[in-house]
Amino acid sequence: MRILLSDDHALFRDGLASLLKAWGMEVVGEASDGLEAVDKARLLQPDLILMDINMPRCDGLGATRRIKAEMPQIKVVMLTVSDDSDDLFDAIKSGAQGYMLKDLSSEQFMEMLQRVARGEVALSPTLATRIWNEFSREKAKRRTEAGEESLTAREMDVLHLTAEGKSNKEMASILHISENTATYHMKNILAKLHLKNRAQVVAYAYREGILKDGPAS
Repeated sequence: MRILLSDDHALFRDGLASLLKAWGMEVVGEASDGLEAVDKARLLQPDLILMDINMPRCDGLGATRRIKAEMPQIKVVMLTVSDDSDDLFDAIKSGAQGYMLKDLSSEQFMEMLQRVARGEVALSPTLATRIWNEFSREKAKRRTEAGEESLTAREMDVLHLTAEGKSNKEMASILHISENTATYHMKNILAKLHLKNRAQVVAYAYREGILKDGPAS
């Protein structure tokens, strides 16, 4: 992956860049605030941006919203010390593919980067539970008022595999369908369950007992 680092602490960026390069990844640039991150995203077109939240001029959440609106193909993962629920919810709503805390071990960090590279969500079980709690009341209200549309057997297969962390391509191979068909089923699942992204699907599966041991950390 070609990675852009966005963090206002130069020493942290230097250490992180050294670690990523040692793992054979390409760090294409660095930004010290959100506005610089947006500018460098336009210029460098990285595969992934590791984005801090608390930065001057424009914070990471605002930068993520701008980047995802203009360049939706770029993956953004928050890498922050903030475990504040509001920051977490705003990041997921803004389109972030993951939310990682800076107290991760290097092994955990590498594992989450590999998940992001495969199109999966980098999110711990605790954070997934928080996401579920954020949306569960509204979803329950909708189910009471209008009834939740049932998933087909194939959509349940896709839901289960998503909960296991499988990408659309991997699901297509397992289910012997095309990747486009897997993507179509995922869109139907999001619409029927009133969810917005794969992170919420994982949280839903955890809450409903589909993923009995909780989402992978």
